[in-house]
Amino acid sequence: MNEKKVLLELAKRAESDETFRSQLREDPSAAIKQYASLTPEPLRSDRWIYRVVISVLSFVVLLVVGSVMVLMLNQETEVKVPDVLISLGSAAIGALAGLLAPSPIGRERAGA
Repeated sequence: MNEKKVLLELAKRAESDETFRSQLREDPSAAIKQYASLTPEPLRSDRWIYRVVISVLSFVVLLVVGSVMVLMLNQETEVKVPDVLISLGSAAIGALAGLLAPSPIGRERAGA
């Protein structure tokens, strides 16, 4: 985390948590050290988890599109795409859209 984010999170916690506010009044150094020792949430701090999920979902979409193309090229008659491929492709595209869309919370913080 960069310093600005850490300070914003510290201020947010001080606003919302009465116990933390009282700890800051009594011994600011100890309260800040305790806050700093908290382990960050892996889903927020580890960028590799996000990258792996995006990569796997993209691979699934490409695999579904490729499979449908192979089915269409191998048959001269009208092709019936299996429901499994439709389900997998739809779910992967929906998940990618949800993960890649900008967060409304992030926009609020940026404007503040």
